Amino acid sequence: MADGASSLGAARSAAPAFARTVRGGEPILQVSDLVKHFPLTRGVVFKKQVGAVRAVDGVSFELAKGETLGVVGESGCGKSTLAKVLMNLEPATAGSVRYKGEEISRLSGARLKAVRRNIQMVFQDPYTSLNPRMTVGDIIGEPFEIHPEVAPKGDRRRAVQDLLDVVGLNPEYLNRYPHQFSGGQRQRIGIARGLALKPEVIICDEPVSALDVSVQAQVINLLEQLQREFELSYIFIAHDLSIVRHISDRVGVMYLGKLVEIGTDLEIYEHATHPYTQALLSAVPVPDPAAREAALSGGGRGRIVLTGDVPSPANPPSGCRFRTRCWKARERCATEVPLLAVPGWLSGAAAHDSACHFAAEREIKRSAAERERGQSTAEREVEPGEDS
Repeated sequence: MADGASSLGAARSAAPAFARTVRGGEPILQVSDLVKHFPLTRGVVFKKQVGAVRAVDGVSFELAKGETLGVVGESGCGKSTLAKVLMNLEPATAGSVRYKGEEISRLSGARLKAVRRNIQMVFQDPYTSLNPRMTVGDIIGEPFEIHPEVAPKGDRRRAVQDLLDVVGLNPEYLNRYPHQFSGGQRQRIGIARGLALKPEVIICDEPVSALDVSVQAQVINLLEQLQREFELSYIFIAHDLSIVRHISDRVGVMYLGKLVEIGTDLEIYEHATHPYTQALLSAVPVPDPAAREAALSGGGRGRIVLTGDVPSPANPPSGCRFRTRCWKARERCATEVPLLAVPGWLSGAAAHDSACHFAAEREIKRSAAERERGQSTAEREVEPGEDS
């Protein structure tokens, strides 16, 4: 589709992405126009705010029960800050976070403590997220000290052993210390701690990025198994696009504090319409030597190399934040902020939320070998006596 596609019709719906979901029923978590700015100050004694780092700037989505929402993007785009704000570890500057319809972004004290029992977090680094001075039994059992109603004192040892067994570790390991475990085992301990209070939502902030590839697969399979067993909902933050596709029902792509595209795994990976998403996908290594050779010889699946540097979140570009690196950028992109909505000129799997004035699928030029394979397939599908 030509870059002028936006002139063919207005966005199909101006409703934000959180108004639609792939599953039925009431959403368990609703995020609307969430903002987190970190002030920039000048002076030592008399501090004066001179600006702000816009780490999260108007993010909206919803999470259904039993669903996994993947969040991807470059380093510094605001993914981890988003996770901390959802947990209320960082106070939101503006916007709304609702858990089962209850506003939680401004809770404190006992009410916040009650909500946090149902929303837990698995941290990125299994080496620093566990206290080296505490045994595994104390680490996993610590949530029971904060929420004693979950497990009475006499039952806590047994509860910890059951959690170790659930995540695939020997229940007798509860008296060991974190340094006595491998990276994958430590991450399993972190997952066990997150499961201790029987939450409904778990926020996974890059839980496998510090692990070896073989161990990553084990942890991902464990998360999927636990989701089926306990009907958990995940927000899964990661850099590895293949892992996100494997585990996620929907995927949201972030750039400079904003969601620029969101949809099902098929819509994002096979029918991406935002230029930034297309550039991310083009950077994924191609394991098939024949496909890689076709890309290098002009097959059209080659790498999209973005020009320019990533703008500072303290001074983001006007209009579309991606325009300074986008090959589709026009004058409109500098003056008008694109809505995260379904473009009216797209159809099929391409018709999903995309914050681009010129949203369109990437045109893929097929190589001669691909065209020949496609023609042979079409000939085989023609019934005898039917015109080809």
